[in-house]
Amino acid sequence: MAFTGLDVVIPVLVVLVLLVLFTGIKTVSQGYNYTVERFGRYTKTLTPGLNLIVPFVDRIGAKMNMMEQVLDVPTQEIITRDNAIVAVDGVAFYQVLNAPQAAYQVAGLQNAILNLTMTNIRTVMGSMDLDELLSNRDAINERLLRVVDEAAHPWGIKVTRVEIKDINPPANLVESMARQMMAERTKRAQILEAEGLKQSQILEAEGRREAAFRDAEARERAAEAEARATQVVSEAISKGDVQALNYFVAQKYTEALAKIGSASNSKVVLMPMEASSLIGTLGGIGEIAKEVFGSDGGKQSRQSTRPPVVRSTES
Repeated sequence: MAFTGLDVVIPVLVVLVLLVLFTGIKTVSQGYNYTVERFGRYTKTLTPGLNLIVPFVDRIGAKMNMMEQVLDVPTQEIITRDNAIVAVDGVAFYQVLNAPQAAYQVAGLQNAILNLTMTNIRTVMGSMDLDELLSNRDAINERLLRVVDEAAHPWGIKVTRVEIKDINPPANLVESMARQMMAERTKRAQILEAEGLKQSQILEAEGRREAAFRDAEARERAAEAEARATQVVSEAISKGDVQALNYFVAQKYTEALAKIGSASNSKVVLMPMEASSLIGTLGGIGEIAKEVFGSDGGKQSRQSTRPPVVRSTES
């Protein structure tokens, strides 16, 4: 059986059609966007899924990753405002939002983001003192994020986070900081100790003041009681009650003997200790009171200028 020319052309045409179809069909993976160029010029963006382009006219330009990506910032030395040299590294997170801008507005997107981040780290951290640098990481990260994101906005990307990982001062500077911290803590401890001593002294002084006030109040009440007792005895004597005078004198006499006997510097006490002498003395005092305050003998006693004599015997 002889083949004609049509029999050969038809299979060739079918194969060509299939090749053209396969060339014009493009599949884009999830998380990516492809740019399409026609004769070298950007025309459109292919989104995830099945897409068609014009075969032999259009071609895929850039394949852009639209997922959030991580970029390590290498270690670099920074001179702070107070001339301290520290080694700093970090990490940056970014995401492509506009594939054409990320593909055609900058050459080498990751390298551009890396250099932008490193230069801004030097700028931001170089304008701060070392103590401020070590204690304000959140403020540094926030400021870096704002500056870098604003600078990278024309590239069609969004910088989501910039974090400083490590800040490493020199060893001698770390030692100086440790000594400074120890001195500061010692100072705080001394201040707290002084405050505690001050409070203790204040409380002690207040206690002494309260004790003195109570002692004075007790003495005042004792004096009032003594005055009241003396007044009562005086009133009793003026009324002719000699027993009150005897009781009052005997009480004072007994208290005086107790004080003399309890003195630490006395070893031997020589004085009338017999009960009869004490009673006789009290009786003599009672007779004197009768003579002084009696109705008949009062006038004679007031006229007499000679004081009575009370005698006692030594044992």
